[in-house]
Formats: sequence, C-alpha cells, structure tokens
Amino acid sequence: MNWIAVKSIYTFEMARFFRTITQSLISPVLSTSLYFVVFGAAIGSRIQEVEGISYGAFIVPGLIMLSVITQSISNASFGIYFPKFIGTVFELLSAPVNFIEIVCGYVGAAATKALFIGVIILITAFFFVDITIQHPFWMVTFLVLTCISFSLMGFIIGIWAGNFEQLQLVPLLIVTPLVFLGGSFYSISMLPPVWQVISHFNPVVYLISGFRWAFFGSADVPIVTSLFAIAGFTALCLAVIGWIFRTGWRIRQ
Repeated sequence: MNWIAVKSIYTFEMARFFRTITQSLISPVLSTSLYFVVFGAAIGSRIQEVEGISYGAFIVPGLIMLSVITQSISNASFGIYFPKFIGTVFELLSAPVNFIEIVCGYVGAAATKALFIGVIILITAFFFVDITIQHPFWMVTFLVLTCISFSLMGFIIGIWAGNFEQLQLVPLLIVTPLVFLGGSFYSISMLPPVWQVISHFNPVVYLISGFRWAFFGSADVPIVTSLFAIAGFTALCLAVIGWIFRTGWRIRQ
C-alpha cells in the first residue's frame, strides 16, 4: 500500500475543500438552517409531535442525512471527474499507484468533507431544537458508513459522467428525490399502507431510519436491517469500482 500516494491525493482534495470554504461548508450549513426555520418553526408549530418526539427534533436526523448524502456524492464525483476533464487522470493512472490507493485518496477526502459538514450541522441543530442522542456510538457508525458509501457512489458517478450536466443528473433526479421520499421529514408509518410498502423499496429509508434510531430509539425498520442495507450498498459500490478499474470503462477513453 503506497500511503504516500494516498496522502497526496487526500491532502490535495482537502486543500481544495478549504480553498472554497464558502461554497463547500457555509452554503450547505446555511441551507440546512433554513430547513430548520421553515420546517421546524413554521410546520413544527402545526405538527407538535411525531411518535412522541417534537417535530423540530424529529427532522434533525433526516436533514443531516440529506446534507451528508448530497455532499458525499458531490465531492467525490467532482473530485474524480475534474482530472478526467482536464486530462491529468492519465498521469495518475501511469504513476505507480493502484486503484485501491486512488479510491482511498478520493473517497476518503470526500467522506471526510461530508462528515465534517454533518458534524457542523448537528452542532447547529442544538441551537434550534432540544435533542438528545441515545446511542452515540451507532450515530457515529451510521454517519461514517453513509459518508463512505455515498462517496463511493459519487466516485462511480464521476467516472461515468461525460460532462458537467451528467455530473449533476443522478444527484438531482434520483438521489435527492429518494432522500425526500425516504422519511426525512416524516415517519413512513404516517403513510397509507400501500405507500408504506412502496417506501421499503427506497434504500434511503433504511439509512434515515437507522440514523434516527440512534437519536431517539425509534425506527421505521429494524436496526439490523438498516445495517445490512448500508453494508450491502457499500459492497455493491466497491464491486462496481473494482470492475471499472479492471476494464478501464470510462477511464481510458
């Protein structure tokens, strides 16, 4: 394992994050704060509790997941796409660096950025609502696994994308709707029976449910199922990335 290569890629990506701190950090935190104001104050005044939890506190895990998933995909996809766009990816591929080290560098940096944003939003939430974390270990576990798994997905999107429009296509048209329909702002038990069944086909439901359980001890699906779901998704992404580097799909074109 060439740790110098991993460190170089990771350091470069993190430096880019801090160079654009307004866009990378301040913007998502401000956007999430607006969600707290609109949903927590305006709608929360009409919906007092959900499953015995104040509505303002109930939406916190969903808002954190929304930001973490979005930022993980965005950072990882842009991180690998830009070298493809300007042609420097060929220098990286010709260097004595294997695909594991490339993935560790780019995905590690993207996951770190998303984790950093998630923690900042969690701290921000304490200024708006009164929340407690019943299972802090599992909260951190779900947060880290989500950052890693969706950074892997973002890495795949960055390799697949042929232009900047395609880079935004999957997050905007697929991932964001899945997050909004995955119980970010409501419990799926509030839905009609038919829609509850349909919701179980949404993989994001398991992430948000498990993360919310870590906060409040209540979940829409069993916690073990949530863990298996995120572990399976991570394994699938790793398998796809392995296939991409074995075949050179979209990299050597």
